[in-house]
Order: sequence, then structure tokens, then C-alpha cells
Amino acid sequence: MNSPPVKGGGIEEEIIKTENKEKIIRLETVSWGMYDWANSAFATVILSVIYNKYFAQVVAGGEKGVDILEINIHGAALWDFIVSIAMLIVAVISPFLGAIADSSAKKRPFQIFFCYVGVIFSGLLFFVGAGDYLIGSLFFILALIGFSSSIVFNDSFLIQISTEKNIGRISSLGWGLGYIGGGLLLLINLTMLQFPNLVGLPKGYFTVQDCFLSVAVWWFIFSIPTFLFVREKSFGSKLPEGESYIIVGIKRLANTLKSIKHHKELFKFLLAFLIYNDGIETVIIMTSIFGAEVVKMETGEIIMFFLMIQFIAFAGSMIFGHFADSMGKKVAIIISLVIWTFISIWAYFIGIIWDIKTEYWILGVIAATVLGGSQAISRSLCGALTPNEKAAEFFGFYAISGRFASIFGPLIYGLIIHFTKSVQAGILSVTLFFIVGMLILLTVDEKKGVEEKNIAKLHLIC
Repeated sequence: MNSPPVKGGGIEEEIIKTENKEKIIRLETVSWGMYDWANSAFATVILSVIYNKYFAQVVAGGEKGVDILEINIHGAALWDFIVSIAMLIVAVISPFLGAIADSSAKKRPFQIFFCYVGVIFSGLLFFVGAGDYLIGSLFFILALIGFSSSIVFNDSFLIQISTEKNIGRISSLGWGLGYIGGGLLLLINLTMLQFPNLVGLPKGYFTVQDCFLSVAVWWFIFSIPTFLFVREKSFGSKLPEGESYIIVGIKRLANTLKSIKHHKELFKFLLAFLIYNDGIETVIIMTSIFGAEVVKMETGEIIMFFLMIQFIAFAGSMIFGHFADSMGKKVAIIISLVIWTFISIWAYFIGIIWDIKTEYWILGVIAATVLGGSQAISRSLCGALTPNEKAAEFFGFYAISGRFASIFGPLIYGLIIHFTKSVQAGILSVTLFFIVGMLILLTVDEKKGVEEKNIAKLHLIC
């Protein structure tokens, strides 16, 4: 007697569903990382490579500087002061925005709004010329507020699309895509400025200002996948009668400040991050100016230098991401900070072994190797210690740590330039930030931090 045929439809259907689910997860992960690809146009072209040098040397007069309230300010120092002002504003609003977004479950609309603020004012930098330091400062500040604030909300989605086992790799994927995206736009900008004949146009057809316009176009186009395919997975709470999301956001922020005592390891990490990231951010925004004024590199050389950094940083972020998931996130960050300390000391004495340009390229290779990894792993460590229910709120604290770092580092560097008239003199100031931040980070217990996160989750359930 023959046995009845076994129906495999149910199993096959489950396999198809599982495969479709995995495809959706991969699409969501890559789409999330695409926002790093998109906004890195601003981070590279505006903040790190072209506009900072253009502002310091052309808009604000370079060594000649500008007179503000009868005080002569070096162009590079004014740039540092403007960055500090913008970051102060971002630092103040970030935790409020995160708390409001968690309450309303509207992280995506907030991200879109600030993204387009950044896009619009990046495009308006096209109209900034020599001596226009007032509108050049205003447009840049508004663009930087849009850039930095939108990242708060994008970072808060990291917990939704990852697990504790792969959060380091996914965070590093975002940073890696950012370096590739920023590097590709830099390559396009280099072609525009140096080789327009490759597209049939005469030399000099494109200007530096056209590069700023390219940032707006790039950022706008490549942010679309994130907005289409990364979905909000949390639900907003019903508003108490007579209250607004702003009031609720403020109350939640106050509660977070009270509950931070239950997340001591996270708090120690945020303090360490505030300090060591101060050094990293200052190096990022000053490297182009340092290259122009100390190393005497031309714009084309600086773009090539940063292209090298972008693509090496991509590989570095991937390597450090795997290290973080295998040896521990804290250990990987500490290794990177030891290397950063070495870099800053060598930069101060640059030119003592070979010629100054050769050493600068060597330093660039070393810095690029740890640049993406140190920041990507910091983001993943924050995610590993952060309760999912307060993702945007706690990432607001993460952002405020980073933004406060971006206030004091450039401010101190700018003051040193103002009083010494030397861009090189301030480089040792960042060494202290790396060392102090590393010492605090050594006290952070990752396992205990995860336990605190889980305890907090149980309290919320109960």
C-alpha cells in the first residue's frame, strides 16, 4: 500500500517568507547606511576639505583675517569659532529633539526636515564669495544644524535594524558607505576643478562654489532610499490632555536625566566620548586648513589627500567593526585612541624625519585607518548600552556629547591660533583630549552596561 504524498506547501511557504523577510532586512540595512553615504557629502566637501579651507583663506581673509568689533581675527580662527557656535546650538536642541521623537514616534519626519534644512543651506553656500563672512557663517551654521540634527534621528534607527551580535558591523557599514560616498563626490569635485576637459568643458568652467552646489544635489538624491525603506517600528504614546509633544519631550528629558543613574556605564562612556571625540572632530575640521597653511598643499593636492583618506577609512571601518564584535567594542576604541595620540604628537613635530609633505601623507594613511573605526564603534557601543524604548532620547545624549566635543575642541584650537597666529601650535591640544578620554573609557564595563540596559527594560515591562 502506497503512503499518501507528503504536502510540502506549508514548509515551502515558510521558506519563501523567511527569504523575503531576510531580503527586506538587507534592504532596510543598506537603505539606513545610505544616509551616511548621502550626508557624507557635507561632512567631506563642506566641513572637512573644501569649504573650511575656502572660508578660512578666501571668505575670512586667511592670515590677514577680518576685523570684528575692532578685533582682528585670523581666518582659520574665525572658522573654528563659527563651528563652535553651530555645535553649541546643536548640543542644546539634540536631546529635546530625541525625546520628542520618541514620544511621538515621528523620528522620520524630524530627520527629513533637518535633512532638507541642511540640503538647502549647503546649496546657498554657492553664493558666498570673498569677504562674505557674515552670510558665509550664517548659511554654514544652518547647514551644519541640519546635518548634525538629522544624524541624531538616523542613529536612533540603528537599534531597530540590528542585534547585539551584529550592531558593530552594521554601524561600521554605515560609516564605510559614508566614506565611499563622500570620496566619490570628492573625486567628482576634483574632476570638475582640475579636469573639466574630460567632460568636454574648458578649464576653469567650474568654480569652488559649484562644489557646494553638488553637495546639496548629492545629499538630496541619495537620502531618498533611507526615507522610503527604513520604517518606524515604534508607536507614539497618547498625549495627556492639554499637553503638547514639546512639553512631553521636556518631561521625558527630565526623566532621562533622573534615570541616567541607572545607566552608570553608559554615562561614563558618554563622558569619555565627549572628551576623546573632541580630539577627533577637531582633527577632521582642521586637517584641510593644516595642509594648506602648514604643509603648503594646493586645493588639488588636498582633495587627492582626502580621497586617499576616504577609501582607506572605508576599509578601516570594516576591519574595526569586525574587531569590535570579536574582541569587544571598548578594546577596539582604546586601540584607536592610542594611535590618535601618536598621530597628534607626530603632527606637531612634522618634518623631523622626511620632508613635510611625505610625513603628512604617512600621517594621513595612519589616521584614515582608525578614523572610521573609532567613530563607528563608538556609535555601536552607545547602541549596545541604550534601551530600545529610549533610542532617540539616549542617542540625543550621545549626540550632545559629540556636539559639545565639537564646541570645545575647535574653540580651544581657534584661541591658540588667535593668540599665536600659528595653525601648527594648536595641534598638541588635541592630544590631551585623546588621553583623558581613554582613561575614562578604561573604567567602562561593557557587560555591566548591558545588564543595566536589561534591568531598565524589565522595569519598563513591569
